[in-house]
Amino acid sequence: MINLAISGAAGRMGGRLVDLGSRDPDLNIVAAIESNDHPKLGSDAGLESGIGNIDVKLTDSYPSSVEVVIDFSHPAGAEAAINFCLAQRIALVMATTGLENETVEKIKQAATQIPIVWAPSMSLAVNLTMKLVETAGRALKDHSSGVDVEILERHHRFKADAPSGTALKFGEIVADSMGFTQHQHGREGMIGQRPPNEIGYHAIRTGDNPGQHTIVFGMLGETIELNVAASNRDCYATGALAAAKFVVAQSPGLYNMYDVLGLNQ
Repeated sequence: MINLAISGAAGRMGGRLVDLGSRDPDLNIVAAIESNDHPKLGSDAGLESGIGNIDVKLTDSYPSSVEVVIDFSHPAGAEAAINFCLAQRIALVMATTGLENETVEKIKQAATQIPIVWAPSMSLAVNLTMKLVETAGRALKDHSSGVDVEILERHHRFKADAPSGTALKFGEIVADSMGFTQHQHGREGMIGQRPPNEIGYHAIRTGDNPGQHTIVFGMLGETIELNVAASNRDCYATGALAAAKFVVAQSPGLYNMYDVLGLNQ
């Protein structure tokens, strides 16, 4: 069994990781990490996630027995997870979004010493849709002057960053496959005709929506829309657990969900 630590264990995603991870015969949850001022420190992580006692307390420190960390927390928690994994030379799954450039560079540097899976979304469906977007972008590249690309994303009212990391990744894929260089976040006022070479982003925050992305390729006379939606958070947790089992066996390097799912082969 693989000894797993979950960073952000009392959060919405952390609770699902605790639940699903505790039922995975290949994984042994040995640590449930939270910030040192979290009001639930000392509580059983299983009780907090609604599955009953698992004899793992919420704590702000990592034990030495950890073999891989999944970080689904916040920027400060991500920094702490990176530092711990580097110090112990163990594997990391980085699923926290909204990271500052300094943290992004730290992840890239850390990957020269430890194996890291880093992806804006852990969802199987999202990553397959990313492949479809790449395919569509390449097919439309020679017609790109007549193609308008818009990315719409919906998330719950509690999400802190906008646009989502997944939406930005979709935009990066479009830019790389079609050669677009302009990124427009929302529109307001008399802005005139939509320019070519632009990717538009629109972030919607409503209710408890766990995540929905629509990538629109608009042309004169026809439209392609690729839509991917989560009905609950388990898709992200399942993907993160699969990433943990993958990355623990890898050499130092920076991996993504395409590697986990075998889409780079």
